[in-house]
Amino acid sequence: MATPSKNIRNIVLLGHSGSGKTTFIETMLFESQALTRMGTVEEGTTTSDFTNIEKEKGNSIFSSLMHVKWRDNKINIIDTPGSDDFVGEVVSSLKVADTAVLLVNAKSGVEVGTELVWEYVEKYQTPALFVVNQLDHEKADFATSLDQLKSRFGSRILPIQYPLNAGTGFNTIVDALRMVMYVFPEEGGKPKKEDIPESEIGRAQEMHNLLVEAAAENDEALMEQFFEQGSLTEEELAKGLRIALAQQEILPVFCASATSNMGSGRIMGFLNDIAPSPADRPPAKLENDGELACDSTKDTNIFIYKTLSEPRVGNVSYFKVYSGSLKAGDELYNERTSSTERINQIFFANGKNRDHAEQLSAGDLGVCVKLKDSHTNDSLGPKGRGKDIEKIHFPEPRIRAAVSPPSKADMEKLVKALHGIQNEDPTLIVEQSPELRQTILHGQGQLHLDIIKYRLQKTQNIEMNFEKPRISYRETITASANDSYRHKKQSGGSGQFAEVYMRIEPYHDGMAPPDDLNVRSTDEIELPWGGKLVFLWCIVGGSIDTKFSNAIKKGVMQKMEEGPLTGSPCLDIRVAIYDGKMHPVDSNDMAFQLAGTMVFKIAFQQARPQLMEPIYDLEILCSGEVMGDVMGDLQTRRAMILGMGAEGHYQKIKAKAPLAELYQYSSALRSLTQGRAKFTRTFNEYQAVPAEIQKQLVESHQEELREA
Repeated sequence: MATPSKNIRNIVLLGHSGSGKTTFIETMLFESQALTRMGTVEEGTTTSDFTNIEKEKGNSIFSSLMHVKWRDNKINIIDTPGSDDFVGEVVSSLKVADTAVLLVNAKSGVEVGTELVWEYVEKYQTPALFVVNQLDHEKADFATSLDQLKSRFGSRILPIQYPLNAGTGFNTIVDALRMVMYVFPEEGGKPKKEDIPESEIGRAQEMHNLLVEAAAENDEALMEQFFEQGSLTEEELAKGLRIALAQQEILPVFCASATSNMGSGRIMGFLNDIAPSPADRPPAKLENDGELACDSTKDTNIFIYKTLSEPRVGNVSYFKVYSGSLKAGDELYNERTSSTERINQIFFANGKNRDHAEQLSAGDLGVCVKLKDSHTNDSLGPKGRGKDIEKIHFPEPRIRAAVSPPSKADMEKLVKALHGIQNEDPTLIVEQSPELRQTILHGQGQLHLDIIKYRLQKTQNIEMNFEKPRISYRETITASANDSYRHKKQSGGSGQFAEVYMRIEPYHDGMAPPDDLNVRSTDEIELPWGGKLVFLWCIVGGSIDTKFSNAIKKGVMQKMEEGPLTGSPCLDIRVAIYDGKMHPVDSNDMAFQLAGTMVFKIAFQQARPQLMEPIYDLEILCSGEVMGDVMGDLQTRRAMILGMGAEGHYQKIKAKAPLAELYQYSSALRSLTQGRAKFTRTFNEYQAVPAEIQKQLVESHQEELREA
């Protein structure tokens, strides 16, 4: 029987690498009796990290779906990787979750990874709570972690609990919501409930009062009750906190030690009682600005948030039922592909283990296999009545690398395999660039690309090498020049003759027509690679027939595609054809096309040519201790620092840097900061290459031409 929407809790676990998410989930599964024995990351036996690559690397790489039964509810739990190289797994999981649980390492406090995922928590307006984990570590510091949370997230941070003896020997948690003290046995598990000691009553009561006030603020009746009685019943308190959490007005903080199995049961009880069900959340947004409420009585609409290819199984699709009720054997329509998908089987998931399900209600998460042509970000529903759920907007790539197989014969096989991975992982972009004559991978970081290389080698026996990618330079001019070229060829029979006089000059929008030429026609062309070509026909008196205008323009465009300096595309140039000659017999389109190409090439070299390079905006988040090192490294990359500022207890650096200097920047930043920094990059503009670098690039191109 399907679990009703109101009895479903969809939870996503988030946190920096090393915060203990995977182990914490083991305790959740164990405490709910979904497991009889807890696995460990070290032994590769956890339910969540079940792929061979995760076991080998000892880290989460993919998000993983599990579920437990807790009292009358079903709690779906999604584990996510902590490395920001796999941020796509985080974003897609947050898309379908209704509550976020963020783990903080009690030794390290709020780290850059916490800052990273919080951006997406806010984007999806997901109710959230924090768990300060690893309180049994000898260097655990709950007070500092809590202060950092308050510094970053303000007055919304509301501690529910605090540890009485954090560090080695940790086993006691004071719970200010229930006003009780939990004392855990040495092996962890179910604690004893004891009275709070006199020495702690004052602190616990103060925390309890803050919880009561937070609960009362969201309901007039509760507020009146609070003022009249000075307190709320447990039921009233739960009601008020449920509203406050759902509206993201509070961020509760809990205590735990996943490795010692202490604290997870209480947190699951809170999620069960207080966290919103899918039916309590706002309607889902649609691509057409509409909305779709979580209602099991409506048409069935599902959304695929993740696709994973498994050996001997094929594509495994993870989905959320946004409305209606999905049954095994249902047929749903994919508007993107204009095809019908039959959902032959549906499953509940616990890592790699899957159990058959006959039906899933709106709000539930499930798995199906072997869909024909539906992938991540696809919506499936009734034909003609399906709702296109708003797609996941994945972050822009931050790293690029050219790839090649050991031999040219394997290139087609490699590209096909890469496109297969791209269907699973939308944060990977595979670009086959005719301009650069390379296949370029765009990803989130070096680890992201290394894992893709590993997967190809291990699962498909395909080798791949990384190379430094070429840069998409652009060529333009900074002065005007006039020149001419005569093309004459006579070799028996009809010959070829064309003579063209041309002026070229830099172009900018709003530029006035030349005052010394009689412009007969103007053609403004938006170039596929950016910028413009403005082509002026200024022939007076018929020295060149108008019918040859297009041939000359074609010749100019031909040379602009592979510019005279480095073979890079040219942009923002105005060309005026103002004189020339033709022959009544020997002039033809080919002759004028060749003449147009050559006169453009000659005039271009006289017009102070300038090579342009792509410039990217950088935003780097790091701790103050490494800020100087990060800025020093940026200066070696020809970067311009635009500004600095604080974000929480981290420093944010804004800069602009040439793409040519950002090769392997992800690895360099990780090394400089011991992995405690993150960055984003977005294209900004093209800027002039410094003269010395331009000279080197032009000479290098000429050398390549001589060797070709």
